[in-house]
Amino acid sequence: MDNGIAVILYEKEPEGSLRQIDERTWSTSMIASLEHINYITVSGREYETLEGRLNLDNGKLEILVVPMQNI
Repeated sequence: MDNGIAVILYEKEPEGSLRQIDERTWSTSMIASLEHINYITVSGREYETLEGRLNLDNGKLEILVVPMQNI
């Protein structure tokens, strides 16, 4: 049984601060898809993924994103 892993998305704001925009459990197949994607959609907004880190202290994957501008 795949229990997945908790993932936190942080949005990098223009002034450089970070804001948590989402936290939920992702399946291992969703985690594996990070190797193939550059953009994700959350709450109807599209974000570019910049980098990720595995926080072993709290057992969560943290992903840094920036919002895409709608042209």
